[in-house]
Order: sequence, then C-alpha cells, then structure tokens
Amino acid sequence: MSTIAFLDATLACPVGGVTRGGLLVRDGVIVARGTFDLPGDAVTVACDGATLAPGIVDLGVFKVDRAAFRAGGIVRVALMPDGNPVLDDPGVVQRAALIGKPDLWIHPIAAATQGLAGTDMAEMAICLSAGAKAVGTGRGWIADTGVMLRVLAYARDLDIAVIAHGEDGTLTAGAVATDGETATRHGLPSAPAIAEALAVARDLMLAEETGARLHIRQATTAAAFDLIRAAKRRGVRVTCGITPAHLHLSDIAMSDFRTYAHLSPPLRSEGDRQAARAAVADGTIDVLCSGHDPHGPEAKRLPFVDSAAGMAGAETLLPLGLLLVRDGVLPLDRLLAMLAANPARVLGLDTGTLEVGKPADLMLFDADTPWQVDGMAFASAGNTPFDGLPVQGRVLRLWKAGREI
Repeated sequence: MSTIAFLDATLACPVGGVTRGGLLVRDGVIVARGTFDLPGDAVTVACDGATLAPGIVDLGVFKVDRAAFRAGGIVRVALMPDGNPVLDDPGVVQRAALIGKPDLWIHPIAAATQGLAGTDMAEMAICLSAGAKAVGTGRGWIADTGVMLRVLAYARDLDIAVIAHGEDGTLTAGAVATDGETATRHGLPSAPAIAEALAVARDLMLAEETGARLHIRQATTAAAFDLIRAAKRRGVRVTCGITPAHLHLSDIAMSDFRTYAHLSPPLRSEGDRQAARAAVADGTIDVLCSGHDPHGPEAKRLPFVDSAAGMAGAETLLPLGLLLVRDGVLPLDRLLAMLAANPARVLGLDTGTLEVGKPADLMLFDADTPWQVDGMAFASAGNTPFDGLPVQGRVLRLWKAGREI
C-alpha cells in the first residue's frame, strides 16, 4: 500500500471549509484529515501553508490539452461532443474516455442527437455504457421542441444530465456579438441578448415537464439568471455554468476588433456582467468552467466576423476564479465547489471534496503568487482575452488518485 501524508497545509474543501492541518492518503483515497498519527511508511509532502484543495473538474471543454490542464490544476474534464468525429457513436465515446488515463480522466459528453444535427436522437444509452457521463447539444441549440422533449425524457430515464447550449439559433445565426453600442459602432452582425432567455425558458419548461436534469452550460444574461433562479425555487432540476470571461469582461473587450474576445456565447453588456457576478454570489450559478476552446493564429488573425469563436481558458481558470474571492463575491470554499464538487455532481462523479473516502484528486496551489497572463507562454494555443492581465494564484503540484502528475 502507498501512503502519502500532506503536512502543514491550508485545507480548502467545498464541504469542510478552510482549515489548517494535514491530509492522509492511502492507495489513492483520502483516509484522514486534520490531525492524525503519522504512519511509519508514509511519504510526506511539506505544504508549508500552501492551499491543498480538490483538483478541478472542468465541465465542458472542446479540446484535450494535457499540459494546459496540468498547469491549471485540472484532473478531470467533461469533453464536449463537438469533435471530429462527433461523440455520437459508442466506439468514439469509449476511445475518448480512455485516452487521458491515468493522469487525466476524460468524461465524454455524448451527442444528444445524431451528428448534433438536432433531428434524430443518438444512441444515448449505448454511449452511456461506453463511458459517457452526460449528453449534450454541443455548441448549438436543438430547435425542434419535440426532439428536445424526447431527449430530456430519455435522459431522465437514464438519470443523466442534458447539457444544453442556451441560445435560440434562429436569432443568433451569423451573429458574432450581442446587440448594443459596441456591435453597432463596429458594424458587427449581432443578436439580441434575449436569444439566450428564449432558449433557456423553453428548456426549463421542458425539464420541469419531464423531471429531467438540465445543465445550461453557460448562462450569461440577467434575463436567463432570473429564469433559472425562479425555476430552482419551483424545484426544477436545473444547474448552470459560466466562464471567467463573462464575469470579468463585457463586450467593450471586443473594441478594435480584438478577435481574442470573439467568444461563444458572445460577451455581454456591463449590466449582464454585473448580473452574472450577483448570480455567482447568490448561488444561482453552480459551475465555473474554462470553456477551453483554443485556436491558433490562423483562426484568430482574421476579420472579426471570419475568426473562430473561443479562447484558451484552462491555465487561467483558477487565478481568474480567485479574483472573485479577492473581490468579495464569494468565499474560497464556494469557489472550489464551483470548480470541483458541483461539476462532479452534474456528471454523477463521487469526487470534488477533501472528505474521507473520496479519491485523492488534489491540487496544491499558492493563492498569492503574482504573475501576468501571457498567452504566448501557454501550453496550448495562446488566444486569451486576458493577455497581459496581472493575476495571483499558481498551481504548484497536482495528484490524480494519489499519484503525482
């Protein structure tokens, strides 16, 4: 048996709060926390007061970048179905679930419809048996309400979540920005922010009708937050996520046609950004995810309309989350719930805390280490709208099931 004792750590747990002490791990499982007798065969790790926390579970990435995930403290990722090939076949799902082990566990999100076309349902049950942990609509919206109803009903019977894109595609087709002053000044094709609320409202009503579990991968507007908040009060089984970009940036970041700020969903108004921060504070938003979708210069150094939407988010997820803690938006244990425990719960995984009996998926980080975001130094393609931003917080070491990565 292998035994590791983490000593003199600041233990940050979504369930147990923030305390000072140690953590004992045996055969990849946490067996003691706080004060304990040190076994004679234990390998010790001196934490010197650094923060020991659950490794991040990143819900909804588009590309597997092992080095980027390692640098960002990410030990598990839920892979979106928008690959080539699409994750709508059990063989493809099984390969995706196996390629990262043992250092990185990939939990595929199977396509809800064949080819993500939004018409014919995919073989959800077979993909689930092949390793999928949820089903999703990918980057797009299922426009056919009847198909979405059947997807939710089937997912309810399988007891898995449906991860939905929250934008009405009939309104957002061809749009690269949100209606407003910035889009108008730059002459960018845009869509009204209400496109999100329309899609969210329909899917919430269908989830309530079927009793299914619904996760809105990214909710970014005040109107959508109000709908989700009200649905939760009614007992609808809904959760939602957001990326740091929609918490720290508004559509002003697209000024000068800055394609690194071309995201999906697009950046919103300052009012929506403030509403997002309020939704984090009151618990309406459950998950903070990277939305990791990096692109090289050939896809970004184009006219804004022709550039690819997406950013490299894995390596900045933790420090940008810690900005919320420093701003007083939420405490550290709540941030870690959004990064680890809550996404694990959406996926049906028994991990994401420092409780005894849980897998020793751990990251050790210094919350105060200052550094400057430099996309050119990223392990993945370095397109980030946060390029040049001073931040604090660096991952020092990472363990997956007690094995250091």
